[in-house]
Amino acid sequence: MAEILQRDGTWTFDGDTLRLTPGRDKGVSLLRKTLGELTVPLGALAGVSFEQGKKSGRLRLRLRDGSDPLLQATGGRLTDANDPYQLSVDSDRYGVAEYLVDEIRGALLLDEVPIDAVDTYLLAGPAVPLSVSAGDGTASFDGDHVRLEWNWKTEDAKAASGARTLSLADIAGVEWYPSVGLENGSLRFTVRNAPTKAPPKYDPNSVELWGFKKDPLMALVAAAVQARLPHPSAPAPHQPTLPPARPDRPAPEEDHDALLRRLRELGDLHRSGVLTDEEFTLAKQAVLKRM
Repeated sequence: MAEILQRDGTWTFDGDTLRLTPGRDKGVSLLRKTLGELTVPLGALAGVSFEQGKKSGRLRLRLRDGSDPLLQATGGRLTDANDPYQLSVDSDRYGVAEYLVDEIRGALLLDEVPIDAVDTYLLAGPAVPLSVSAGDGTASFDGDHVRLEWNWKTEDAKAASGARTLSLADIAGVEWYPSVGLENGSLRFTVRNAPTKAPPKYDPNSVELWGFKKDPLMALVAAAVQARLPHPSAPAPHQPTLPPARPDRPAPEEDHDALLRRLRELGDLHRSGVLTDEEFTLAKQAVLKRM
């Protein structure tokens, strides 16, 4: 086991998983404290590095693309302070940090963990129920529904529509953007069959963020929803295809009865709607040729 304890947090590696526990120091961000301990399986890691400085260094984890709903929902827009996959290291602990890096790299090599993207989440995402108040509203998520409620700072036209309750089944996507400079941030839900180009200030499916302390916590709501949506890289639902082409003459095992059974199967698929008229006709002709 390899472990490093710092004011910024504690990382512990047992060969299979890496536990990331945020520190209690006042310099630790509110997002990391609220997110709590993360358990990262070895298979979710693409790499680890340690950068030394004169007074302090920094451990950084690189996760495989698509493995974490938090990173998926925030799209790389978390600041270093809010990134749970970084750890500040005091200069007198550089040796421990390098040892931890060697242990993780050795395990990745030993287990032959690939570094390519994945099509399923390998981390669970924030626990629910979850509720955050920031910007012009409050976003709550119970695992099945998102509820958006407005406050006195909400634009009148947006507040007039009242509180919003969105079923998870109606949500096509979610994104969190931080406030940068003079540009406000947002937590935005994309609702199926209801496209909009309205800015978050007027969009009833968005919370507008103004750069205050609790804004990053909206990223946790985004991650919790993202974890329960279909993975964006997941294979498309199975589409029925025609049977593979076969020689015109049946093989010895393709007797007359087998071909008749195949015709009945094709008829059942056609009646149930699995095969279109065109697909059924082509498949039937191919079977009849072999008869």
